[in-house]
Amino acid sequence: MASTEQSVPEICDRYVDDYVAVDPVAATMLGVAGYDDQLTDYSPAGHEARAELARRALAAVTAAEPANAGERVAKAVFSERIGLELEIHDAGLDAASLNVIESPVQGLRMVFDLMPTDTPDDWANVAARLPKVPEALAGVRASLLASADKGQVSALRQVSKVAEQCETWAGLKDGPGFFASLVADADVDALKSELASGARAADEAFAEFAGFLRAELAPRAPVKDAVGEDTYRLWSRYFIGAELDLREAYEWGWHEFSRLETEMRAVANRIKPGSTPAEAAAVLDADPRYRIQGRPQFEAWMQQLSDDALKSLRGKHFDIPDRLMALECKIAPPGGGVGAYYTGPSEDFSRPGRTWWSLPADRNEFTTWREVSTVYHEGVPGHHLQIATAVNQAETLTKYQRLMTFISAHGEGWALYAERLMEELGYLSDDGNLLGMLSEQLFRAARVVVDLGMHLELEIPAGTGFHEGSRWTPDLGLEFMLTRTITDHAHIHDEIDRYLGWPGQAPSYKLGERLWLAARDDARARQGSAFDIKQFHTKALKMGGMGLDTLREQLAQLD
Repeated sequence: MASTEQSVPEICDRYVDDYVAVDPVAATMLGVAGYDDQLTDYSPAGHEARAELARRALAAVTAAEPANAGERVAKAVFSERIGLELEIHDAGLDAASLNVIESPVQGLRMVFDLMPTDTPDDWANVAARLPKVPEALAGVRASLLASADKGQVSALRQVSKVAEQCETWAGLKDGPGFFASLVADADVDALKSELASGARAADEAFAEFAGFLRAELAPRAPVKDAVGEDTYRLWSRYFIGAELDLREAYEWGWHEFSRLETEMRAVANRIKPGSTPAEAAAVLDADPRYRIQGRPQFEAWMQQLSDDALKSLRGKHFDIPDRLMALECKIAPPGGGVGAYYTGPSEDFSRPGRTWWSLPADRNEFTTWREVSTVYHEGVPGHHLQIATAVNQAETLTKYQRLMTFISAHGEGWALYAERLMEELGYLSDDGNLLGMLSEQLFRAARVVVDLGMHLELEIPAGTGFHEGSRWTPDLGLEFMLTRTITDHAHIHDEIDRYLGWPGQAPSYKLGERLWLAARDDARARQGSAFDIKQFHTKALKMGGMGLDTLREQLAQLD
């Protein structure tokens, strides 16, 4: 009689198939076809249904015996991730989730960015999904109220800022509603009326949700932003994939920040002798070589730089298959936080990977020296090469590893490593572009210090030249970022809101990069003259995403 016991890959693949059925927003984000006409149930019942699915899958994979080394890794990755997601659910943090960057509210808006609109059938999916936005937001509302009854409400800062985002998307600010704009140019006569009514319903639902946040949730929201050590540790494990020594990370963050400040001063002195980094930045901002007028022109500049990187890196420094050569650069719709982000390709690569720039609504002039390394971070050899490589490993990775295993320290750590790698490969020989890269590195080091400092209310150590002996507050975090980095001030205000609503994520960039650099040095020391960096990168990326503990173990075994 044949065994009915499932293998590790079967359990992991089945979980993805079952999960996208109960989270259609995730299905679209992941590029899994068949769910573009539906939306996720974000009510308490919906959260519980997804948690129950995770419990069953975790029990099954725990009982399964891996058949080989690849399955052992797949089991470790799945068990660590799903186990953490259940801890987060059991702590009530999923149902209470509301922040300015990644919570169900943003997902319900952004999912429409990733829907194809090339054919009448594509527009039919949009028409079917739009009227479901009010019900989906009602589910978010029910979960937020149920969580509030248990004493779990995001800080007032997050509630107020998300209300502002919703008002922008609803068309209550300067521009039209996001959904009305989405369907305005739809060239499908048979669906025009349906699309228009659905868009109105969606815009109105976001307007009503903003009112709910201000009138009902804000009065119940705590003013204090810091989440405290217990909640921070849980989120840190989720974003890092390891149990972090928080105090060691805080101390290391200060050392790394100081090291980068010194490196930046040397580059600034080459740009303008005797200048500070801020003074050198002003010189670069005024230099016409680094200035672009117009949003379409800025988008075209990003696309050209991205295309050039793909072509020049291919074959020489990285193995890049044909499927990965399509990478689109786009300006994001208004309303979200300022900054760049990446969305991966669909499972079959019919939807390419995309880099998005979310820009201040009133900005029409741009400086490129700040953005060159960001193109590399979000695109190639950063997120696009990493994420799309994993998606392309159908023969060696489970569907869960390919589509659902983006762990911040692994992914953002690689992307930050990729920025520095491009300097090593000679792509940042221009001092202006190099200062831009170092500015981003410094900014990420500051994130380690400020995120840990604000949420744990740590003391600022002596010798730092900044409010020594004081304990961190959001106001001090903002002052530090404004005065000790050269990042655009509008961006910094958004960043502080982001850290306070997404505890533990901001340090993952630098802490992940630290591990990637250490692993490369270790491999070079082990292999000596036989070390091949191209081979190291290829093998590492083909392993897919994983937490830092698992990554450290796997990279140590590369030969």
